[in-house]
Amino acid sequence: MKKASSKTDGPAEKKPKIEGGSIKTDDFLEQFKTTRNETAKSILDFDFKKKRVRILSDAKEVDENKQGVVYWMSRDARVQDNWAFLFAQKLALKNELPLHVCFSLVPKFLDATIRHYKFMLNGLEEVSKECESLNINFHMLTGMAKDTIPAFVKKHNIGAVVCDFSPLRVPLKWVEDVGESLPAEVPFCQVDAHNIVPLWVTSEKQEYAARTIRNKVNNNLNTYLTQFPPVIKHPHKASFKVNPIDWGGLLNTLEVDRSVDEVAWATPGYKGGVRMLQSFVEKRLRKFNAKRNDPTDDALSNLSPWFHFGQISVQRSILAVKKYGKGYSEGVAAFCEESIVRRELSDNFCYYNKNYDNLKGAYDWAQKTLNDHRKDKRTYIYSREQLEKARTHDDLWNSAQIQMVNEGKMHGFLRMYWAKKILEWTKTPEEALETAIYLNDRYQLDGRDPNGYVGCMWSIAGIHDQGWREREVFGKIRYMNYEGCKRKFDVAAFVARYGGKVFK
Repeated sequence: MKKASSKTDGPAEKKPKIEGGSIKTDDFLEQFKTTRNETAKSILDFDFKKKRVRILSDAKEVDENKQGVVYWMSRDARVQDNWAFLFAQKLALKNELPLHVCFSLVPKFLDATIRHYKFMLNGLEEVSKECESLNINFHMLTGMAKDTIPAFVKKHNIGAVVCDFSPLRVPLKWVEDVGESLPAEVPFCQVDAHNIVPLWVTSEKQEYAARTIRNKVNNNLNTYLTQFPPVIKHPHKASFKVNPIDWGGLLNTLEVDRSVDEVAWATPGYKGGVRMLQSFVEKRLRKFNAKRNDPTDDALSNLSPWFHFGQISVQRSILAVKKYGKGYSEGVAAFCEESIVRRELSDNFCYYNKNYDNLKGAYDWAQKTLNDHRKDKRTYIYSREQLEKARTHDDLWNSAQIQMVNEGKMHGFLRMYWAKKILEWTKTPEEALETAIYLNDRYQLDGRDPNGYVGCMWSIAGIHDQGWREREVFGKIRYMNYEGCKRKFDVAAFVARYGGKVFK
């Protein structure tokens, strides 16, 4: 059996050129394809880490006379660089069976709008085309997974089901329900294809803060931060045809708000994600460490929409940043801290704390301090409608809200300021948290994500933070204000860009 290379840099190649402060690289799409092919012929020739998988069923082996293996795709909507897809192909190859990919489309999901559904479905259309080129059938099933997946398995005599992993309560319930409805002889396996170190490997409990999880993650990177083998052209063809997918028609079946539409700057899908990654490495990585907290500078990776929808792998992104960013070690370290440690901390919190989106999930000290200051006088109180329409007295806050509404992405530094001001300007901490989550999930392309829930909980309820000097309304929750922002960046320039006005 061929072992995976222990290097995380991939095969030797020309060193990137640094010209005028920017890195010049070859096309990442081709680079990544070449690297996968040089890593292993297929998943069968790769040292796959078994701890990425947990078996959710009593059945452990694929019965004889079965007709296929299903990868139930959900959180990780890509073909390549996807451990769940690779594991499903491994099962199918070992058992000489066809491989099917199923996506179960629900007409409504929390506060998702047509903006989110278009991004997701455009990415899935790319997935379906790539699957077709690889002799893998892609099936768009409509309805709840507890109905669609077991029915597909029974109808087509499927021998095993593989799913990906999300720590959030709704997807966890989907997995639980599907597991209860699958035939008893069908193995049901889950693969954490989103985190570099599988969540259940990193920790068996809720971690208190980044400092308590950092070493647990980083100490496992030598094992798990590997290259990927390719998903290959599948040698076993299915005995039945795929139902054609009317992608435009699917949009018409959705029961979602259509007033929040798609944005122009973000091209959905794996290819769009790779292009954004390449532009980050070439143009913005050099200033990421120094300028990532400056909303007037274009220094961020902007990858969160593709990470959220699973259209590009965080692991692949880390490998590329490490490889090409050797001249910018501080930027690489800062990106790794955000994309590995902080991101995996968010998954940890949401998985082990069932109240990840309400104040019952806050630490005791935070619940107490917010309660102690519950009746403090608020200088300003705004309704959800006023906040949503950016009609406050604060032109910076209004500009940040306008950025989020128009672009589907608010600058990361301003997300903190934005949420903390909602705490300051609403009647109760509960209303503040509900409002922040509602607006985040409605407008941000990466809404309904562990990172988003933790961001709101950090800002409003002190999660992964500590107590600070006590003050009105906030109690011991960390405070941020307009003057502090002026010391960090050119507030007037940001306001001029987005046009937030002062409403009295």
